[in-house]
Amino acid sequence: MATRRLLQELAARYIAASGMRIEVESVGGVDAARRVAAGEDFDVVVLAGDAMAGLRASGALLPDSESVLARSSVAMALPAGSPVPAVETVPQLLEVLMAAGTIGYSTGPSGKALLERLAGWGVLDALGPRLVQAPPGQPVAAMVARGEVAIGFQQLSEMIHSPGITLLARLPAGAEIVTDFVAGVCASSAQVEAARAFIGFLCSTAAAPAKSAEGMQPG
Repeated sequence: MATRRLLQELAARYIAASGMRIEVESVGGVDAARRVAAGEDFDVVVLAGDAMAGLRASGALLPDSESVLARSSVAMALPAGSPVPAVETVPQLLEVLMAAGTIGYSTGPSGKALLERLAGWGVLDALGPRLVQAPPGQPVAAMVARGEVAIGFQQLSEMIHSPGITLLARLPAGAEIVTDFVAGVCASSAQVEAARAFIGFLCSTAAAPAKSAEGMQPG
């Protein structure tokens, strides 16, 4: 879901330039990986690097067809109007988390990385009862905006345009979480060269401004 808006924008531009018909379907990463692994008829898949590694190992991707589409950082969000805490250091961030009532996180790579960070800092057990995982495909920002959680963590690209939240786009040094999103050609593709050409556009310098607008960096 982190690449949903970006792929819609870039696909529209590629359609206008090439005349090719492209359909983009964005779902939760776990669901996307499962469907590609099952051999559904997709030409291109875009997922986090670790999920793509699993698909590569299973033979669901064509060899040497992958390129890093974008690098995406995780952001922190509070309900709109909330006082903005100081989180310039990891200890300050931990103090805020320990004082929070509930903390939302995603089923995607940002959620997995957050849990690993909390475990590494030795606070996962203490925070465990207050951690709320969003259902697959549901934005954490929406949970924050509805007041279901006091703090939420997810990819910046999934929060940057969300109403009802106060966004802290930069986590302190030592707490940053960055995900590489990778595009690859599915082994089920019947249009391999067209798929490779589309990925070439997605990863080109012409696509860089759209990535910046979505809070991402080029791969």
